[in-house]
Amino acid sequence: MTTDSTAPIDPLSLPTEEFAFPGPLRDRLVAAILDGSKTTTTGLAIQYEREREPLPEAGRRSAVVDSGDRPVCVIEVTSVRVVPLGEVDLAHAQAEGEGPITVAEWRTLHEAFWHGEEMRTALGDPAFTVDDTTPVVLESFHVVADLRPATG
Repeated sequence: MTTDSTAPIDPLSLPTEEFAFPGPLRDRLVAAILDGSKTTTTGLAIQYEREREPLPEAGRRSAVVDSGDRPVCVIEVTSVRVVPLGEVDLAHAQAEGEGPITVAEWRTLHEAFWHGEEMRTALGDPAFTVDDTTPVVLESFHVVADLRPATG
């Protein structure tokens, strides 16, 4: 994959983007981004509030890091929507890169993550749960630069 602009991209000057927590899930998600099957992601609006971070905006570029905290690619946000969890659609769910999946299957996977110990610890709420009304941030993106070393 190459950049879509003539200006060189310096990944060290970009904010980093972490998908899940370091480990097997992050490794799968990063691989799906790199192979083009993952072009959306879903975050909890409460995470942005608690971390005092602004929501992503279209055009924002960031360096995706792997489980070793190494930049592997640069992505650019193409759209952002905030919706209640109960309104996530099939197109968004399938573009998350988990393969052919129903919205119910997508939700089961995400609830397991959001209700996991690591997320509850990160949120500072050991009893955190989601429901149909929980605001989620739906982000679409594309890869603009592959930062992995070329293989011969």
